Amino acid sequence: MKKNLLTVIILTKNEEERISDCIDSVVGWADEIIVFDDESRDRTKEIAESKGAKVFVKKMEVEGTHRNWAYGHATCEWVLSLDADERMTSELKDEITEKIALNPKEDAFTMPRKNYIGDYWIRGGGLYPAAQLKLFRKDKFKWEEVEVHPRAFLDDRENYGHLKKDMIHYSYRDWSDFLSKSNRQTTLEAKKWYNVYLEKPGKARYKMNVYHAVWRGLNRFRSAFINRRGYIDGFIGFMIAYFACLYQIISCAKFWELYKNDPRNKKK
Repeated sequence: MKKNLLTVIILTKNEEERISDCIDSVVGWADEIIVFDDESRDRTKEIAESKGAKVFVKKMEVEGTHRNWAYGHATCEWVLSLDADERMTSELKDEITEKIALNPKEDAFTMPRKNYIGDYWIRGGGLYPAAQLKLFRKDKFKWEEVEVHPRAFLDDRENYGHLKKDMIHYSYRDWSDFLSKSNRQTTLEAKKWYNVYLEKPGKARYKMNVYHAVWRGLNRFRSAFINRRGYIDGFIGFMIAYFACLYQIISCAKFWELYKNDPRNKKK
């Protein structure tokens, strides 16, 4: 690869068990590796530095804002955004090297990911190929600055391509990790909608009521287990679809908990 073409950005939080393998999958290939650590309480920072990565430490307040801040530190034209639980394969690295060396007309690329729970590759339920936009020209891309599920924005929304080789994503260590992440994400989802409520109460009440939550939950189960063939993963596929359903309902419950506990609403 030509020099100064690719910066790898890795976001971390208490990832001492996984950061080494993540960096190892790109060291010697990327022109620059930068780790942005969310005030880890373990040895994430020390391990990353021992692998030769630059490390910056800053608390993540809003995910989209944090990611944009991190990408701004890249010195190369192209940025590959990784999380500590993701691994690059040699086939994907070769594909990226060939692609960006040709100065492609596209400003960004998606790539398929193999998502795992433990050591099991989840093939159904919409989790494969589950292409993610992970590679982009630094000056042409940014994230929506929100706390949960930020959207990706390109200067030219149509100007992106698709890579064919797989990235490895160790999404969940086990079911406890799955539930922990779901709990955190539903909390952020509830906060997002409560912020919407403070500005547009009608819109939030429409989205965050029991009938809408149950309908959306059942629809997500049907989509994941039947339409997207989650059934091919057996019990694991069923559980993933089931928790996709619960995600909507739990987010709704947490939203109304925020509403109930806000002193401003006790006078109403």
